[in-house]
Amino acid sequence: MPDARQEPRLLDTLGQDAQQVWTDARRLGLVRSFRRTLHELQTFYLSTPTRDRLLEMPKFRRGIYLVIWLLKSLLLKLTPTRRIRLALSFVLMLQGTGVQKLGETLSINIRFPFLGIAVLLLVLMLELKDKLVARSELEAGRSVQQALMPQSSPTIPGWDVWMFTKSANDVGGDLVDYLRLDQDRVGVVLGDVAGKGLPAALLMAKLQSTLRALASEEASLSELGRKMNRILCRDGLPNRFATLVYFEVNSGSGDVRLLNAGHMPPLVLHGATLDELPRGAMALGMLPDASYAEQRVLSTPRTSSSVTSVSARSSGLSDSPARRHLAEVSPRWTDPRRSRSARTSSA
Repeated sequence: MPDARQEPRLLDTLGQDAQQVWTDARRLGLVRSFRRTLHELQTFYLSTPTRDRLLEMPKFRRGIYLVIWLLKSLLLKLTPTRRIRLALSFVLMLQGTGVQKLGETLSINIRFPFLGIAVLLLVLMLELKDKLVARSELEAGRSVQQALMPQSSPTIPGWDVWMFTKSANDVGGDLVDYLRLDQDRVGVVLGDVAGKGLPAALLMAKLQSTLRALASEEASLSELGRKMNRILCRDGLPNRFATLVYFEVNSGSGDVRLLNAGHMPPLVLHGATLDELPRGAMALGMLPDASYAEQRVLSTPRTSSSVTSVSARSSGLSDSPARRHLAEVSPRWTDPRRSRSARTSSA
């Protein structure tokens, strides 16, 4: 059966693109749109000291140096072959312009530099190809990372568990997961790997697989932390570490055992009182001989007006907003009409 999809016509596509650009220009303004584009180029191609030097220059001189430094940085970021091709395209285009002076008459002849433009387009096509390939690989990595994440929060009798994460990039080092240890015990983990992008995502997968392999076999959370730390120090990436807070919840008890390895201290809501747990030990993957301690959260007795809530958050949420949010929702959590005696949430 023939494929019903057809490639778009070039003129139609250019017309739609022009309309979209015009709409964006009217919405943002031409000057604002240009400044934003220029700012993105400077941020990507120029270092912070170089940008600081530009700010100290007069406007005219700043514009000249900005163009020179952007072109220099562009050339240095290309592969040697593409760098030569781009320089060759500039030479060929300059050869298409001639200046002659006959007596008191100055004549400028401009010929269309087909060959120079063709070489320039070739370089652009190669760079675009690399970008699309990298984009496709990132999308595939995101799909794999999403598959490693739980599709829903665990169901634990006596508890309400809510888990949520959203990466700032296509892939990242945020870990949210749970695992059933036995019929009554469930482990809930929230982790954050230093850095962003693919390296952080790879270390996150390593952290998740290590925890899943050890958690069900190790009764002591302090020993679990020591073993995970030694493995990440041995197999991890240089200058990379991970923070982690691991809860062990028992459906037959309102108490929570937890391990905090360098993560932000969880918040505990006893009735209407909000407390912060003590800070944990060192992050995983930094020092092979680091020690870790188990913490416990004792829930309040089972009454209709008292609820224990435990909240863990990543570094993307600051302390004060997290505290303010818990303070706002605490009346709802401690509503006497709600029947459950203990609740936990991870974000």
